[in-house]
Amino acid sequence: MPDVVSDLHSIGELARASGLTVSALRFYDSAGVLTPALVDPVTGYRWYTDAQIGPARLVAGLRRVGMPVPDIAAAVRAEPAEVHRLLDAHLRRLADGLADARREITRLRTIVDPAPAVVTTLLLSPAEFAAALDAVRFAVGVDPELPALSGVLLDVEPDAVRLVATDRHRLALARAGAAVDGPPARVLVPVDLVDRLRRLLDTDDGPVRLTVAGPELRVMAAGRTLTGVALPYDFPDYRRLLREAVGARPAAYRIPVDVGALRAALRDPAAPTLAREYAGTPLAVSVLGLDEAGGLRLLHPAELPTAGTDARSADDADGGLRFGVNGEYLLDALDAAGGPQLVLELDGPIAPLAVRRPDDEDTFSVLMPIRL
Repeated sequence: MPDVVSDLHSIGELARASGLTVSALRFYDSAGVLTPALVDPVTGYRWYTDAQIGPARLVAGLRRVGMPVPDIAAAVRAEPAEVHRLLDAHLRRLADGLADARREITRLRTIVDPAPAVVTTLLLSPAEFAAALDAVRFAVGVDPELPALSGVLLDVEPDAVRLVATDRHRLALARAGAAVDGPPARVLVPVDLVDRLRRLLDTDDGPVRLTVAGPELRVMAAGRTLTGVALPYDFPDYRRLLREAVGARPAAYRIPVDVGALRAALRDPAAPTLAREYAGTPLAVSVLGLDEAGGLRLLHPAELPTAGTDARSADDADGGLRFGVNGEYLLDALDAAGGPQLVLELDGPIAPLAVRRPDDEDTFSVLMPIRL
């Protein structure tokens, strides 16, 4: 033992060489991140090799920038390219966290020293506003743990209002033209107020007047007045979500679909589905693929690659695509988009699916894929 230990470093020596504390080294040993080369069976002393000094210094640096322990563990064992990817992903998390913190601090300043409410008034067509609400309502979140997703965001632009809703699994956007008097505004409208408002829009009794004064909302439509208060939460940055989900480049697959035929296929009790589980709940996954003419069809589970088969090779063999999606969510998106013809845009089996109207680039929804 003495001859072996003489070539190793004690935990105190590694702590001094790496910048980690002794207690931190013990923690990373117990977490399986940086295990000693040797543990004395009698004394329990930990011993480390020269080759472990570099990884220990890497762990110390990643710890200082707040990287999560699972990512630290991955970085210690990864090739340089993968470490750079982990660092880039962590930088994005830090940037997003800083942006969230800035928004929260701004909100706290208004609580400490509230400024007079700025008023913005919109005049909207009842029919256009109703269509926009119908296009996004299905994507409103219902998870009580995520109250920031339990409403419809109204993002007021100089000549329109953009409506956005998401429950993390799907994202829906629409736009309604408006005569706007006042500065741009963003308000998260509670879903109960959205539903009460929607019921007033079926009669064309002149324009809808929507007034936003800070968190206070007032809607005049069909001879009635509704009032409410915006939800006090920060809605996710949907523009960033869109960049990540859809991107700026054209989709690899842009498939026109007959809505009636696809809806009937999805609702057919005999429709083929793939059994999966999400959060402990059984989930029937519909698998979309291409027919010989490049059109959309539902695939049977037997057509999917078996274990050990490269799915990409299978796709290349028939020029097709295999995309797993929650069939009920897709039905909701088809119903919300309306119209007999829609376009589905995909980039592959792990990229989101966009459901678009062929004549309206501002109204569409995005569905997250389900791994097959």
